[in-house]
Amino acid sequence: MRREFEVLNNIFGYRNFRKGQQEVIDKILNGKDVFCILPTGGGKSLCYEIPAYIFKGTTLVISPLISLMKDQVDNLNSLGINAAYISGGNDFEEVKNIIRKFIKGEFKLLYVSPERLENKYFLDNIDKANITQIVVDEAHCVSMWGHDFRKSYSKIKPFICNLKKRPIITAFTATATEIVMKDSIELLGLHNPFIYKGSFSRDNLEINVLKEVDKLECISEIISEHEEESGIIYCSTKNEVEELYKHMIYRGKSVGKYHGSLKDNEKNYYQEEFLNDNFKVMIATNAFGMGIDKPDVKFIIHSTFPKSIENYYQEIGRGGRDGSLAKCYLLYSEQDIRVMDYLISSTTELSRRTIELKKLEKIIEFCNYDKCLRKYILDYFGEENSIKYCNNCTNCLKNSDLIDMTLEAQKILSCIYRTKEAFGESVLIDILRGIHGPKIEKYKLYKLSTFGIMKEYTSKYIKDIIKELLSIKALERKEGTYSMLKLNRKSIGILKGEEKVLLEVNNNEESMCMDLELFKKLRILRKDISRREGVKPYIVFTDSMIMEIINKNPKSKEDLKNIRGFGEQKITKYGPFILTTLRDYEKYGKRN
Repeated sequence: MRREFEVLNNIFGYRNFRKGQQEVIDKILNGKDVFCILPTGGGKSLCYEIPAYIFKGTTLVISPLISLMKDQVDNLNSLGINAAYISGGNDFEEVKNIIRKFIKGEFKLLYVSPERLENKYFLDNIDKANITQIVVDEAHCVSMWGHDFRKSYSKIKPFICNLKKRPIITAFTATATEIVMKDSIELLGLHNPFIYKGSFSRDNLEINVLKEVDKLECISEIISEHEEESGIIYCSTKNEVEELYKHMIYRGKSVGKYHGSLKDNEKNYYQEEFLNDNFKVMIATNAFGMGIDKPDVKFIIHSTFPKSIENYYQEIGRGGRDGSLAKCYLLYSEQDIRVMDYLISSTTELSRRTIELKKLEKIIEFCNYDKCLRKYILDYFGEENSIKYCNNCTNCLKNSDLIDMTLEAQKILSCIYRTKEAFGESVLIDILRGIHGPKIEKYKLYKLSTFGIMKEYTSKYIKDIIKELLSIKALERKEGTYSMLKLNRKSIGILKGEEKVLLEVNNNEESMCMDLELFKKLRILRKDISRREGVKPYIVFTDSMIMEIINKNPKSKEDLKNIRGFGEQKITKYGPFILTTLRDYEKYGKRN
């Protein structure tokens, strides 16, 4: 087995790479500079963490936010990978100690802010380390054309040029147009880099744009609909954050707040409480969102107008990072547009003002667009696509009584087609969910392109969709059998995208999760472990991992290896607790 696959499987606990990851990792391991664009939640960090683990030397990561550094360092340390970060909260002795250990190779990765590159002690000593890779996170920040330009990023290229030995330079971003990408490559001094551009489409994000609504009522209703689920509400200013926070507290909602005027200890308190699930909803300015790596955020609300498509895309990208459905709501009025116009005109430097106002025009155009909103975003970022409707935005889902299940239906019908209509319903469901059953192994059905494409769904959920497809005559049962299914003319039309499938299916966590009671028990276990170890709950294991545990019902540590995200370290640390919880639940059921 190749080294990167060993690390992926045994350390990070994943069986397969996501699209683009292996290609990027291979280029880095072969000494190539890289500029990588992957959507938020697309697995950017793994692209440099695996090479960092494999390289004999060390990796320096330049990142703009301390909160994001802390999360990533906590996660790496939980996997048994030694990492550290330097922030303004470290005193001089702590900084010296961290750099000394980095020079000795005791840390595989060290995270610093771009401002640290101006620190004399850091500059005098960092070159003593055997740095094999420098990572620039949020690489778009170096470009004047980017949506989040930071002057401190201009120090990165001179810093690299002054090193005695130039390491591999890798740059990552979730949001970069063609202009921003070319500008960033030049300003960071990348040498003939390998460029990877992943798709900007996040199919698990439902995009809702709502104009001239009663915002307080609407936000309150959305929070109630997502009871016990995590969400982020974005506001443009600190005053808006404070006002909305007061209103939601008055209405009895479990919320926190975050903005630039809070003291550091207040920011840390609210952030830690949110990440530890002690309250579910954070009301914040966009400064908060960039530093959040919480995988189980199920809804994002923009209570006021975002500054640009890039800002909007990055902020909604905080939702559904575990691959599950997340709903995004943009609530706006004409007054919001005037406020944002004023904020840009009065607070932005003249050199940036024209760029910012043009970006504002585009987000206004997006909100007034009457066709597919996902297509608009892809077109904006220059991604070739043939989307006419995405089945997952306000404009594509005008009929609120039905859920568009065309994509799910196509996956099921494609599986039936690729198996030549030769297998029963239970085998088809195993293929779709990526389960290695006896027939899957016997007939090598795991080689099919449809294997595992519905792994996030439960058997019951897929059965419900099949039942609906039969009822609308988009599927038929084979003569002389009950379980075997065959396609018909209507099936082919759906596969070709000529027909939509609008079904009355309850698309929520309860219907997708096979056993909600067990789901809650595993969440309680996760909370107990996280408190004991002093880490965030999602670092222990995510909601999507819990759902996979329930679906696959592992009986041993060996079985846990088949669950995405469980490497050797996590299995050793948490496996016995998980297996005990499952055995107790099976024995005592809901009485326990």
